[in-house]
Amino acid sequence: MFNKYFLFSFTTLIIFALSACASVKLTHGGEKARLLSSGEVANCQKRGATTVRVKPTLMTIPRQPTVVAKELQILARNSSVNMGGDTVTPISKIDNGEQTFAVYRCVP
Repeated sequence: MFNKYFLFSFTTLIIFALSACASVKLTHGGEKARLLSSGEVANCQKRGATTVRVKPTLMTIPRQPTVVAKELQILARNSSVNMGGDTVTPISKIDNGEQTFAVYRCVP
């Protein structure tokens, strides 16, 4: 029989492993969108902004900041296509799993 410590440790390990996996997928249109810095979009046409969100925790356990950031970038790239954009650049910091990106059209 498993003791309580082993069961707790195993459950915690599974939760951390799952939180490390990116659950957000890049769409076909999002694959064509780029993530650039604000200095690289000077010659682009601004299309607007998009605010994207992911869960910052998994069952009250904070998710890895790099995973959250990567998922937000993917969602922003996916969203840019609906606005006629092909490039996104972050315009806010990540706050509780939410971030705003400017959307640009850079490729004619």
